Amino acid sequence: MKTIDELLAEGVEGKRVFVRADLNVPLADGTITDDGRIRAVLPTVTKLADAGAKVIVASHLGRPKGAPDPLFSLLPAAERLGELLGKPVAFAQDTVGPAAHDAVDGLEPGQVAVIENLRFNAGETSKDDTERGEFADRLAALADVYVGDGFGAVHRKHASVYDLPARLPHYAGFLIATEVGVLKKLTEDVKRPYVVALGGAKVSDKLAVIDQLLGKADRLLIGGGMAYTFLKAQGHEVGISLLQEDQVPKVKEYIERAKESGVELVLPVDVLVSTEFPDLKTKAPANPTTVAADAIPADQEGLDIGPETRKLYASKLADAGTVFWNGPMGVFEHPDYAEGTKAVAQALLDSPAFTVVGGGDSAAAVRILGFDENAFGHISTGGGASLEYLEGKTLPGLAALEN
Repeated sequence: MKTIDELLAEGVEGKRVFVRADLNVPLADGTITDDGRIRAVLPTVTKLADAGAKVIVASHLGRPKGAPDPLFSLLPAAERLGELLGKPVAFAQDTVGPAAHDAVDGLEPGQVAVIENLRFNAGETSKDDTERGEFADRLAALADVYVGDGFGAVHRKHASVYDLPARLPHYAGFLIATEVGVLKKLTEDVKRPYVVALGGAKVSDKLAVIDQLLGKADRLLIGGGMAYTFLKAQGHEVGISLLQEDQVPKVKEYIERAKESGVELVLPVDVLVSTEFPDLKTKAPANPTTVAADAIPADQEGLDIGPETRKLYASKLADAGTVFWNGPMGVFEHPDYAEGTKAVAQALLDSPAFTVVGGGDSAAAVRILGFDENAFGHISTGGGASLEYLEGKTLPGLAALEN
């Protein structure tokens, strides 16, 4: 895989460089609530601009239906990118039409433009190779060189991620090079004990990675909504907690495999429960109660790990050599249910281990809960991509850069 260092050594003065970034930031009423993904691509954009490239930044945002939708416009991300760069950033109101060509044609060396949401064109996400390829052809007409730096999208076989690199000289940006290097530390040269903390809502989202980790990790700590399917698989009452009943047989199988393979599977011993889900807008007090994990009342819902579980998980992380964390331990967006996620984040900071926060909600939680993100070994920008890499899957965007 060629990297941006090689591209810079070759020279980019005056060249049109297409940077496939991941600017898929969360928005609330048009305001960015977490700009971490924009900041992650700054090193690549800055280096290219400083070297005299005409930089074209492209990304998706959300899930529009293959047509323009103002709710998913990249304009707020483009404006924030300009603020972080400290200079104007041009914005094209289409992807491959006249506005995009005008914006690119108007660039001087060292200047930056952002084109509109790639998913406003159905060709970006099409499963038809021809339709996707036609869109990639039109994107290729905008540029001389391709730099892949949107790690959060490399697990998608989309036109700008998979097809476009084949049409231009292509290189990995600083972010992707870093992400791949970190993931290799989790798969090829692991310092033990190797502890994995998994949370989030659905156990089905994590089954494939659990399947792989049962032969590689030393400990698995389970929290979040997915924990209740594990507790149910052990025969416990989980009340009205989030439960994927259809996954109980598979989870039972994994519990047995963990025993057989010597992997320590650690589940909550107590949880915070309530009769109703908290109001995440008003943050009104929820007044939860703490119960043993095997004694959840039938009319109650588990919404966070309890104080004893927090202590237990911190102790299981304290002697780790490597830690990978993906998924919050509870409904961290509400202060009454944030302590479990805070405890895991703090335990990572206290541990001497090489710590990796696996993107998505985990990365958002680190920032929202006020932790210094630079204190962690690495915070990934791609939760789904990180998981699929650990599952052993071939990621289309990485494969395209390697070809």
